Amino acid sequence: MRITDPKLFGRVAVALGGNSAERDVSLDSGRNVLEALRSRGVDAHPVDGIPALLDALRAGHFSRVFNILHGRGGEDGMLQGALQALGVPFTGSGVLGSALTMDKVRTKEVWIAKGLPTPRFRAWRKGEDIAAIITELGYPVIVKPSHEGSSVGITRVHGEADLPAALELATRYDGELVIEQLIVGDEFTVGILDGEALPSIHIVPKGEFYDYHAKYVAEDTQYICPGLQGEAEQAMRALALAAFRAAGASGWGRVDVMRDRDGRNWLLEVNTTPGMTSHSLVPKAARAVGIDFAELCWRILETSFGDSAA
Repeated sequence: MRITDPKLFGRVAVALGGNSAERDVSLDSGRNVLEALRSRGVDAHPVDGIPALLDALRAGHFSRVFNILHGRGGEDGMLQGALQALGVPFTGSGVLGSALTMDKVRTKEVWIAKGLPTPRFRAWRKGEDIAAIITELGYPVIVKPSHEGSSVGITRVHGEADLPAALELATRYDGELVIEQLIVGDEFTVGILDGEALPSIHIVPKGEFYDYHAKYVAEDTQYICPGLQGEAEQAMRALALAAFRAAGASGWGRVDVMRDRDGRNWLLEVNTTPGMTSHSLVPKAARAVGIDFAELCWRILETSFGDSAA
């Protein structure tokens, strides 16, 4: 649904901050979104965290929510369920898409059931036999928490000596771990906006891989958009959109993909509330097709009139 009058959005709460491991990124994203919406005449106001947001909504202070809470609570179906119960429209995926995509293990299981390509993996909990998993997958592997984003708690493990530290880091976070085959190749991401895939971005970090520092701090990470050309680009976009829909996601988001040395694409994960910082990827992809940051925020807010809030 296309909106031309900002008054039709009503009073908008920009939900930001919260108490997840991604709080700082969310605060940065939220400030940018707030400024962009206000520049377009939207009556938008910041609300930090879920308890304050729900109190404000029950008091009737807001008509809809632009959700830019990253990570646990804001991106895993918890907030979405509360907003649906209150009958308040919001941006991004609903309960199912949010909960499923926050769980990397279950997302990959859905993709496998749908015949979509994702690296071989095993779920692991503390006390289980890690040696058997390593024997099955072989080195190198990626070790990461199943329920975190923004590259929090992720380590590349090239041999036995690296494994204990990787497990110790990842188990600082809740839930099981994903032990995943490391795909050697190039890293890509594909933004999704209102049912369409944006141009892919080929991410070229200066370091070994695209970690938290490369995402949010470093100024030497290269972003090539579109990341591919011709049929290869169209195939990656189509795969990303299929993966997004298979996971029940809607509205807007981002799908991360590895492309191996043989040109095969491998799905890594879905982010249903991507970053909106100066380093973030969905704004870069939108800009490549003529959508500036303020217009992108407007377009995302428009999705609150669609199925994601149903």
